[in-house]
Amino acid sequence: MHYLNEGNILLFLIQLFVILSLSKFFGILLKRIKQPTVTSDILIGLFLGPTILGRVFPAFQLKLFPIDAIQQNMIETVGWLGLFLLLMTTGLEINFSSVWKQKKDALKISLSDIIIPIMVSVFPILLLPDKYLIMPENRMTFSFFVATIMTISAMPVAIRGLHDLNILKSDTGFLIVSALTINDVIGWIIFTIILSIFTQESLQIDKIAYIIIFTLLFVYMALFHVKKLLNAFLFKISEQRLETTAEALSVVILLGIAFGIITMKIGIHSLFGFFIAGILAGESKYFSQKSRTSIEQIVYAIFAPIFFVNIGLKIDFLANFDIFLAFLITAIGIFGRFLGAWVGSFFSKKSKIDKLIISVAHVPGGEMHIVVSLLALEYGLISKAIFIAIVFGAIFSSIIMGPWLAFLIKKSKNISLREFLSKKLIIQDLDAITTSEAIEKISALISANKKIEYEVIKTQVLSRENMSNTSIEEGIALPHARLEIIDKPVIAFAFSKEGIYWNSPDGKKTKFIFLILTPKNDNIIQLKIIRELITLIKNKEVQNNISAQRTGDSIYKILIKNS
Repeated sequence: MHYLNEGNILLFLIQLFVILSLSKFFGILLKRIKQPTVTSDILIGLFLGPTILGRVFPAFQLKLFPIDAIQQNMIETVGWLGLFLLLMTTGLEINFSSVWKQKKDALKISLSDIIIPIMVSVFPILLLPDKYLIMPENRMTFSFFVATIMTISAMPVAIRGLHDLNILKSDTGFLIVSALTINDVIGWIIFTIILSIFTQESLQIDKIAYIIIFTLLFVYMALFHVKKLLNAFLFKISEQRLETTAEALSVVILLGIAFGIITMKIGIHSLFGFFIAGILAGESKYFSQKSRTSIEQIVYAIFAPIFFVNIGLKIDFLANFDIFLAFLITAIGIFGRFLGAWVGSFFSKKSKIDKLIISVAHVPGGEMHIVVSLLALEYGLISKAIFIAIVFGAIFSSIIMGPWLAFLIKKSKNISLREFLSKKLIIQDLDAITTSEAIEKISALISANKKIEYEVIKTQVLSRENMSNTSIEEGIALPHARLEIIDKPVIAFAFSKEGIYWNSPDGKKTKFIFLILTPKNDNIIQLKIIRELITLIKNKEVQNNISAQRTGDSIYKILIKNS
């Protein structure tokens, strides 16, 4: 029996220090230019691994990351733990019940974004030379398998991009997240089933049927029955006033482990179990936004960097990089996902700018492409050249999404908030304790001044709020609705001195509330108003000045001055 010695532990700590310090430093730099941190983690792996450091200083590289099974397994184990938690946090972003309420448009976009990328990708991959294939005789199944990888979206990358551009909380942002949610669930089901089929020694119809039936049965039981048990556990924790974040996280992680065991027994990858566990937790109203944020911060600060850096430590990217293959995979991936989302948006009868924004948000491959292609590589289903081409495409598509979206939004017609703000629609000291009470009181103010039926405003805004929380960090909330009975946007503002619990991502109470009503047939105006209002109210000087005012008129002057 071998035990870890002090040398193993010392080197492991040095490795962690080097990886995490570089990840933090370059992650901060990339965040400033609105790029996903997974890009820096992959690049750090390339630098520390055989690709760069191993070429320039091979002896030092081997000393820092030796070819020793025990030492490598230490990093590998932590990386895989990070990957399990990464899939769980991806699931946490999903609120399937809310998504299903607007399934009509989201389903059109999602199904189109699965079918069309496969159609676009499968034929070019089918024509690849034999040298790129592990099993040339199995060309058709290989082509379909890689084409399926091309359909899986990068919802975390898209969400961060929409958040950075201040459009995540708009109806367009919600539709994008909804379509990506359905895409993720369907895509992962298809991928895990195909992966399990392709890893069979021989294609046995009864085995394939067993995998498909029990996978679908597992998903059904989890989403419709286990969810109720999880809700009961989380409710009990909150009711007993335990340390809710720690206890809730323990329950959700244990559920992920249990689901991982079940899915492995079925014959599909355990990552799928963690993904479904994350969806169940994301569905629960007793799993607070603070708890979700806590686990995401731990995963993206520690575990995810180790996993993605470790990819670069194991593979020489220069030795296996094929420029033709990289650009082919990148081009068909971006074109297929863009076209798929555009066609779905077309059938959903969206405006031109909406179609473009939705399509661009579906472009990135991001972390999920890297994860699924790594699984395929580990199972010997794709070559290193194909894997590196997919990684290249995932990084490139993630990098271009932010600037591309920013260009589209900047290109659209500008608006002036002054046109929609009114002295009569300002509440200097909102007397409300709950979210619904706040919305009701602001709705009553709008109704009295704009002659819009109170019940219509309240019902529509609360309905939209129940589908997807409109609070953001720093004490800001933007409840909104699109009404058929108005032809011009209406904006009301309320300041709450004590703050209201709005289940915000950072756990802070909400003090600055804009209630926004826009015409039903003009979605882009809502997106631009929300973007401008977030930019305005995130300004700390504006927040401090509003907090110091005593009248609605003085708050109105501050908003007008800074808008």
